[in-house]
Order: sequence, then structure tokens, then C-alpha cells
Amino acid sequence: MNIKQYYLACLSHASYMITDDASKTAVIVDPQRDIDEYLRDAEQGGYAIRHVFLTHFHADFVAGHIELREKTGATIHLGTRAGAEFAHEAMGDGDSVEFGQTRLTVLETPGHTPEGISILVYNLAKSSDAPEAVLTGDTLFIGDVGRPDLLASIGVTADELANMLYESITEKLVKLPDATLVYPAHGAGSLCGKALSNETVSTIGEQKKFNYALQPMSREEFKKIVTAEQPEAPDYFVHDAILNRKERTSLEESMKKSLVALSLERVLELAKEGAQLLDVRDAIDYEGGHLSGTLNIALSGKYATWVGTMLSHDRPIVVIAEDAGAEEEAVMRLGRIGFDNVAGYLADGMNAVNHHESLLRSTERVTVAALAELLDGKRPGEPVPHVVDIRSEAEHARGHIAGSVNIPLPRLEERLAELPAGPVVVHCEGGYRSAIAASVLSRAGRNGVMDMVGGFKAWAASKLPVESDAVSTA
Repeated sequence: MNIKQYYLACLSHASYMITDDASKTAVIVDPQRDIDEYLRDAEQGGYAIRHVFLTHFHADFVAGHIELREKTGATIHLGTRAGAEFAHEAMGDGDSVEFGQTRLTVLETPGHTPEGISILVYNLAKSSDAPEAVLTGDTLFIGDVGRPDLLASIGVTADELANMLYESITEKLVKLPDATLVYPAHGAGSLCGKALSNETVSTIGEQKKFNYALQPMSREEFKKIVTAEQPEAPDYFVHDAILNRKERTSLEESMKKSLVALSLERVLELAKEGAQLLDVRDAIDYEGGHLSGTLNIALSGKYATWVGTMLSHDRPIVVIAEDAGAEEEAVMRLGRIGFDNVAGYLADGMNAVNHHESLLRSTERVTVAALAELLDGKRPGEPVPHVVDIRSEAEHARGHIAGSVNIPLPRLEERLAELPAGPVVVHCEGGYRSAIAASVLSRAGRNGVMDMVGGFKAWAASKLPVESDAVSTA
């Protein structure tokens, strides 16, 4: 028996293949929607993928259970509370699937979601009593537990889920043997919790020592601590949680429909009809020259998260890419989060725009040294810009440029009227989000927009003055 972890950094998502050599059976747990890796590895090992488990209906991505069913005929397994549209085997506490020297036994562990399960993995060649591992989905992370506040809009309160989570942790998971390996469905960077570790595997014993949410405490203390200071969840989370319950189009079918080369004229027509123009190039290329009205979310960063935050899943999207093949990656990664609303991509990328100067825009990039001089009035004749910090409120509170206005990126478009007149410099922590922000302002018709290169990290590293809610340093 072997457990292989697949880690998708863009979504901080871990999925798993459990293989059994005696029966040549493979099981996939919490698959991503693009399933080629699983198919390739199973074929190379001579395994047949016969089962797919979802620990719950994920909110931050569309899972690949439908795709695996279509390609392999695998049975889909869900918790008893799932109630999905598609055919599946509902499994409750103690229900098992056994093959060769491997047994998978379900623990119902609601809390992050009502239908959440964990999967005990037994290597029967070693022990039929003590599990070797537990795949905890989003109930238990390394260093954290799943947030219970994501489903209020579809009828389940945070308080109800927090009560379930407390019981799942205290009555089931912490009672497993200390040596049991813990494999969660997400790691650091996921918005499904607030304090996830960079580690992607641990043990029950280690989590009982070091996970804040597994320390002895009352139910009310637990509920208070796990609901406090959770990050803002993107709007697309509810869309994906609902989509994962449904019978739907496969990613392969969706991409066939979406990978359509469009002329510049057609792209401009679609934009007039309300299509969203998405430029996926790196900021330095985008800001050097881009098509008017586009939003820049680069493939090189947390692309899926920010696409899901800044774009709508029910309006057409047109992709603008530079390198050959980048448009296919951009569309596939949109599909990972259920954005199947791509109308096509601009044929020949920015080369199609280069001879249409009236359609071209650029964004000024400013170094931290140059900005410091502007703010100190050391550049006579040049206006002093307003600094807009588009990081989260918590990031801004820990340290910021004196006098900066804090408008978190997800709220920027709805709060444009709050921006002062005159030139504006936007910044984030490292430069990725500020490029998105600059494109939002440019798309809204704002002039005099500058993007601070390197973000707040570069400002602080240059020993320039920093303020926090409590302290000012120079």
C-alpha cells in the first residue's frame, strides 16, 4: 500500500492517490479537475483507478471526480449528507472499501461543511486495527482546522458548523493513535483556514501538541477561536461548492468550447457586449503596453484565487496571453475553479494590438526610492502622489507607509470614489496584487496611476520609514 500526495501550489491544494500492489487498484482522493497526472501515474504503475473519494464539496476549486468517472468508470464516494446530483456511494461512520492489503474506512467529520468525511487508511499487511494514515480533507489541517463560516449563504450557520467541528475534532480525530499520519487537503495560502502550515503531512500526536485548535478547551472557547479573524473568502467559493454537487460538463469538453482564436475586431465587439478581458502576462510586460480595458492577473502568481475574486463566472471572458500555449494554460486554470465561461483568446496576443496605438495603454512603474523622493517633495515640479495600500487590513496594520490609504484589493472597484484626486501609487506586499489594482484603476479610466515595484517588502528592505498601528520606525 502506498499513498502519493499531489500538491498544486496555485491553489494550495493536496490530492492523493492510494495504490495497492496486491490488487493493482488505485483510489484518488479530492482530485483536481485536470486529471492527467493521476491517469499517467496509474498507467505507469499498472493500476486501475476504481474509486474516487471527495472528503467534502470543496469551495475553492472544482474537483475532478466527474472527469475521473468519465475516463475510468470509477465509483464516486461521498459522505452520507452529501446529496449530490450524480450517482455515488454514500458512506457513513465505519463504512469501508477493502481491496488487496488496503482498507479505507470513513469517519464522518463535519464542521468545515456538513457532509465532510475523513478517510482512515489501513495497511493490512501491518495492522488491521491501527490506521497508518488519515486523510482529513478540510476538517483538520497541519496547524489549523477548517473554517466553519463559508456556507452561511446556502443555509448553514457558522455556529452550527463550529459545533459539528468541535465534536469531529474532540470525539473522533484526536482519539486516533498518535502515530497516525495526517494528510490534509490544503496547505499554507489556502483561504479555507487562517493559520495553515507550510508542512503538508504530520501526525495526530504532533497536531495534539502544536495545533492551536486541538488544545484542551471548552466548546465555547473553541468556537470563538476558530471563527475569529478568518480571511475574506472570494465570491466564487459558493459557486464552486454548489458546482461540485452537480452533474456537469467535463473540463475537456469545456476547453474544447473555450479554446477559440478570436480576431481583435471580435474581441472588441465582445468587450462592448460586456465580456471581461483578462491579460495573463507578467506585470512588467502588461504595464509596458496593454489593450485598453483589460484586467491583468498574471499566470505566475495566485492566478486562480485572484481570477475568482476579481472576475465574474457568469460573464464571458477573453484571454490575452503572450507565449504560445499560455492561453491554453490560462483557460485550463480558469476551469479548475469552475470558470467555464471563456469565449476565446486573442489570436496572436499583443501582436494583434501593436499597430493600433489608439487601443494601447501603459502603466508607469515607480521604484521605492523614487516614491520616497516624491513623497518628501524632493522632485520639484512633480506632484506628490497619494499612496494606496491594497493589502488586507491586517497586513496594513502590521506595517505601512505613512499616510497611505488602505483599500483591500477585493473592495477596490466598489470603493473607487474614495480615492483622492491626482496621481496615485498602488502597492501590495510584493508586487503581484498591485499590478491587478493598477489595471482595475486603468480600466476605470483613472489617469496618473503608478505601480510601486517590489511592494511593501521592497520599501521595508530599503530601510524607508514604516508605521504600524502602534509603532513608527525610520
